[in-house]
Order: sequence, then C-alpha cells, then structure tokens
Amino acid sequence: MGAHPRVLVTGGNRGIGLAIVERFAREGHRVLLAARDAAAGETEAARLRDQGLDVATVKLDVGDTASIDAALAELKASGNDVSVLVNNAGVLPEGTLLDMPWEGVEASIAVNVLGPLRLVRGLAPGMAARGYGRIVNVSSGWGSFAEGLDGPGAYGVTKAALNALTVRLAKELPQAVKVNAMCPGWVRTRMGGSAAPRTPEEAADTAWWLGTVPDDGPTGGFFRDRRPIDW
Repeated sequence: MGAHPRVLVTGGNRGIGLAIVERFAREGHRVLLAARDAAAGETEAARLRDQGLDVATVKLDVGDTASIDAALAELKASGNDVSVLVNNAGVLPEGTLLDMPWEGVEASIAVNVLGPLRLVRGLAPGMAARGYGRIVNVSSGWGSFAEGLDGPGAYGVTKAALNALTVRLAKELPQAVKVNAMCPGWVRTRMGGSAAPRTPEEAADTAWWLGTVPDDGPTGGFFRDRRPIDW
C-alpha cells in the first residue's frame, strides 16, 4: 500500500470530524469528507483545498441506509478505493432509555451502530482484497462498562454496541485490516459544549494514529490519547 491511502471520514464537516479530516489531509492523505449536509461539507472542503490540501466531499447520511448505499456506489463508480474509514458521525439525544422519545432511540441505533457497520460491510472487502485497511470507530467512555455506561441512555448503550462491533469485526477481518475504537474525551464541539477542556485537534490525534498504525499495530482495541482503556 502506498504512503497515502484514501481516507473517508463521516460527519466530517464540523467538530472532531473536521479536525480529523484536516489532520489526515495535512499529513498528505487524500481525504473524502462525508457529510449529511453536502453544501456544508463542500464549504469546508473548499477551504481546505484553498490551502493546497486534497479534500473532496461525499454526501452521506449515516442514519439513512439508502444514502449510505448511494455513497458507496458513487465511490465505486469514481474509482475511489477507501483504505481508511473513520466512523466519526454520531448523535446524542438527551434523556433516559425509559423516557426519551422513541425517535431518539432509533436515531441512536441507526447512526451510532448500524451506519458504521453498513459502511464497514461496504468498504472492508475491498480493503481485504487490496491487503490493507484501517477502520477507526469513534466511540466514547460513556460506552465503557468499566466507566459505568454514563451519559444519556441511548448514547452509552449504542457506543457500547459500537465497541462490541469493534471487537467482533477484528475477529472477522484479516490482520491486514485493523479495526479499533477510540474515546476522544470531552471536546469543545457543538455536541460537547463550550465548557469542555479538549480541542477537536487533540481528539483527532488518536484517530489519525489509529488510521495509520503499522502492520504490527493493534486491532480490536479501545484507546484514549493513544493509550489502551478498558471496555
């Protein structure tokens, strides 16, 4: 595999996702910024291209299977072989499992669990065939049993499910395709709020690290600041 495989980052038009896009691009990668709002994604991609970075936009709503399938078909038709997938897009509906609107439960499952899995199913076979792949699932400490499954009910449960997917996919995928989960910490974004102590750029570092681990690097792990953490 060449030094700069193509990278797809979901939810890439703001926050942690945008910081991940920019980090990979500044490291010389060709990046596909996937966004539900194609116009917002293109605005950020154009800004980065103006700085000489190789960033294109893909319209992709991770909560909509038809949108995922359309994006995968577009990538195949255009010859964009994705070898690094960062499943960053997520939703954080408020409330407990017992009282939150049912639509919030369904959205959490669709975006935080089913969407990432559908993308892996669409892209990992190509990675395996080419003998190289890196999959990064942006999870949360709120999805950790060891840390108590805190936070809004559906969020913690679906991030725990994303962690379980990470472990299972690592067993099913060949060693050439590494899949890991990460906790970005509490980050100053629209989701995290202005009181959060960490910058999106600090969170993006671990995503970039996991997306570029060498052939003998980890798979099936859970990391924060490049260090393993408990499930």
